Amino acid sequence: MSNIILCPGQGAQAVSMGKLWSQASEAARTIFEQADEALADSLGAPLSTLCFEGPAETLNRTDVSQPAIYTASIACFTGWMDLENKTKKELDIVATAGLSLGEYTALYLADAFSFVDGLKLVALRGQAMQDAAEAADSSMVALIGADEDSANAVCDQAREEDILVAANFNAPGQVVISGSTAACDRAEQVAAEMKLRATRLSVAGAFHSPFMQPAADRLAEALAATQINTPSCTVMSNVTAQPHEANADTIRQRLVEQLTSPVRWAACCSHLVEQHAESQFHELAPGKTLGGMMRRISKPTKVQAHIEPEPVS
Repeated sequence: MSNIILCPGQGAQAVSMGKLWSQASEAARTIFEQADEALADSLGAPLSTLCFEGPAETLNRTDVSQPAIYTASIACFTGWMDLENKTKKELDIVATAGLSLGEYTALYLADAFSFVDGLKLVALRGQAMQDAAEAADSSMVALIGADEDSANAVCDQAREEDILVAANFNAPGQVVISGSTAACDRAEQVAAEMKLRATRLSVAGAFHSPFMQPAADRLAEALAATQINTPSCTVMSNVTAQPHEANADTIRQRLVEQLTSPVRWAACCSHLVEQHAESQFHELAPGKTLGGMMRRISKPTKVQAHIEPEPVS
């Protein structure tokens, strides 16, 4: 059976992520060792230590969580192949997709760049997003029960002279908006009037909004200097909800656009379900958030989580 790999994004991080994979598989452990060497002391401690031991408040920082999740997800995939004694070709991966940050993991799995090159991009992306967030008084709000039209209506009514845009279309009834803190405050009131449940998210700032343009500019420079290969399988673009084109410059452009554009995750998943109905979906560690979203996107579609290695029977 062919397989589709889903890769988690920021918010999936948890202390001890990847530790069991590292203990069970030498190949997974090697991924963490490569990450520790590549990033050295740039995070204040070895990345593996932050993943395995925390502390949580450090791991939750955007500049730390992004390279940590990327590494833990790839260690999970590498360990899975190792313990199953299978090559990537034998797994018959027909498509990959990742939520925001996870798009980098998805591109790595499709051989678009090396593990270390992807890690350096993700580490810069996390730092640039952290810096952009700290430079502005901004936030994000989840709207439960909203669709694209109602989310845009909330933004239009609450925006006034500030920035407020739809940022994540995660699943039917689950949309996240992003903008200035004052606009987010108004949006919570507008949402209540529209009978939508609004929940302020614990994030550094307004991701996937115009506030991230400085980060996008920094990322563009790094991407221009990074070797990008034609993906070996379908990789979904968060920006277009269509497969990435077989063009390095277009892939770079989409990754830059992603920082200031809405993430169309529900549409990405719907496309994969429609095009690959017979494939098995898998979610890499950490967490199982994407499987939960899939239940809202396509209830019949089952997603196998790989949070930790399967017990030996």
